[in-house]
Amino acid sequence: MQQRKLHIKKGDTVKLIAGNEKGATGKVLRVDHKKERAFVEGINMVSKHTKPNAANPQGGIVKKESSIHISNLMVVDPKGIPSRIGRKLDSNNKLVRYSKKTGEEIK
Repeated sequence: MQQRKLHIKKGDTVKLIAGNEKGATGKVLRVDHKKERAFVEGINMVSKHTKPNAANPQGGIVKKESSIHISNLMVVDPKGIPSRIGRKLDSNNKLVRYSKKTGEEIK
């Protein structure tokens, strides 16, 4: 089974278009290609109970990001406008992503 190409990459700024925190924006920390889910900074926070260990000698409850399905995320272009993503060849015959709303290239 071949994995499909995702419109979201690590480091992108995205806007949440569905769910409890609809309208929130954040930076993508990690993308799980197999499950088609992304971890976004400060969005979908969950409480995780941890035992005391070397890194956290006190233990207790730790807040951390949980994954969100990529269908609920929309990439924000450099002008700050949420937009769909297209792919096209640039002048150097290299495939680049661009915003379909503004036509601007997304790095």
